[in-house]
Amino acid sequence: MSKYTTGEIAKRCGVTVRTVQYYDTRGILIPSELTEGGRRLYSENDLKRMKIICFLRDLGLPIDSISKMLAEDDPDSVISLLLEQQENTLREEIGERKERLDRLESLRRDLKDVEAISFESIGDIAYTMTNKKKLRKMRVFMLVTGLPVTLLQWAAIILGITKGWWWLLAIWAVVAIPWGVFISKYYYNHTAYLCPQCHTVFTPTFREMFFAKHTPNTRRLTCTSCGHHGFCVEVAKEEKQEGLL
Repeated sequence: MSKYTTGEIAKRCGVTVRTVQYYDTRGILIPSELTEGGRRLYSENDLKRMKIICFLRDLGLPIDSISKMLAEDDPDSVISLLLEQQENTLREEIGERKERLDRLESLRRDLKDVEAISFESIGDIAYTMTNKKKLRKMRVFMLVTGLPVTLLQWAAIILGITKGWWWLLAIWAVVAIPWGVFISKYYYNHTAYLCPQCHTVFTPTFREMFFAKHTPNTRRLTCTSCGHHGFCVEVAKEEKQEGLL
């Protein structure tokens, strides 16, 4: 049966001699034979054990876990459980890194629209990025509640043309007007605006907000903090700000 020195087993497993010696001191890779001169020799089984240890270390398992696992009477079942746990951990890490990558790519896209990059402008972009999920949730709510009203409108128009049932438009108006008032107030109470000049999040008056020129993500407003008049970025209002209304 083949015997391997510390250097040979280190070379076969792609690690350093000090790593093999460290595993020896931790008691997870004890040499099968010790010569009279104090030279450590490892067997084929020791080599297989070392490869398993290296494999588990590459997966990120700590030494203590590997040591306890190899000391079990039934290490196979323990290995299977640890591998499953490690797989779940790695998947969570991949998900977190994917989310960071998406945020980084979004930041790079937003920075292309910024004429002069500064800490303030990056802070504004970071704020809107973390705020997007809340803003999207609000817009989905508006869309879902408005869908039945829109369907009723089209049904009233179609049936009015084909059947002469124009009274359905009156029913639609009875539903649409209260909904319009409610959704306008809801929208106003749940949105604020980020000034590109002083980087303050502010709330305009309802009248100014309602009649202001706008894009899907901005409105032309006057900042209540610095007086800047221009397009400001729409953001979801924080809970504290909502409570003040």
